Amino acid sequence: MGKVIALANQKGGVGKTTTSMNLAASLATLEKRVLLIDADPQANASSGLGVDIKQVDCSIYDCLVSQVDVHEAILETDIPHLDIIPSHIDLVGAEIEMLNMPQREKAMTNILRPLLSEYDYILIDCSPSLGLITVNALTAADSVIIPVQCEYFALEGISKLLNTIKIIKQKLNPKLSIEGFLLTMFDSRLRLSNQVKDDVRRHFQELVFNTVIYRNVKLAEAPGHGVPAILYDADSPGARNHLELAKEIIEKDKA
Repeated sequence: MGKVIALANQKGGVGKTTTSMNLAASLATLEKRVLLIDADPQANASSGLGVDIKQVDCSIYDCLVSQVDVHEAILETDIPHLDIIPSHIDLVGAEIEMLNMPQREKAMTNILRPLLSEYDYILIDCSPSLGLITVNALTAADSVIIPVQCEYFALEGISKLLNTIKIIKQKLNPKLSIEGFLLTMFDSRLRLSNQVKDDVRRHFQELVFNTVIYRNVKLAEAPGHGVPAILYDADSPGARNHLELAKEIIEKDKA
């Protein structure tokens, strides 16, 4: 059975999509069968993995709103073992269109059910909001990764996200757990980065991943070329960091 991991933080610019793409690519490089679901209307994870979003005929939007067979939305990427369900700008209006659907919070759960036996990991890149699509992702997930950038206001809004996770756990998905807090955009030369890292580790202790994602030019450049960092520059710190994160998650699942 595949493990479903949502990547969520309603704060934008924390490295969530970067992590989704590069973690998915790293898990696939380690020969795991991986599906990345782009559940963000901006579709950055889709274009960052080489999908021409203008040419997409079937996206996660069609699966959620029109109940199209999920297999029709799956696209292969240039990385062996890594598939993607792309997003579409129409996803912006999906929450309104889903309002009258029965059990609307479980639409994503129903979509993923037939895929659990086909993949080792299903990652969901959530939009920077706590709306219905993110609630759907958290309801469908086994666990959630929360990226936290090592900058000012890093912990702002985390309590709101944790409260949402708690409510979903109580009412919709009792199995939901926190996979880990992931420190992103870390710059060891900056006192602030080190301070935020220490604060997050002190606050959340063993829930924080050992792996830290360093601020890295190659990591920022790679999506512009439609590839993850591991294909753009496998020796870059960004590529190595995400490979370490993938190994940490796999090891944790073995324990």
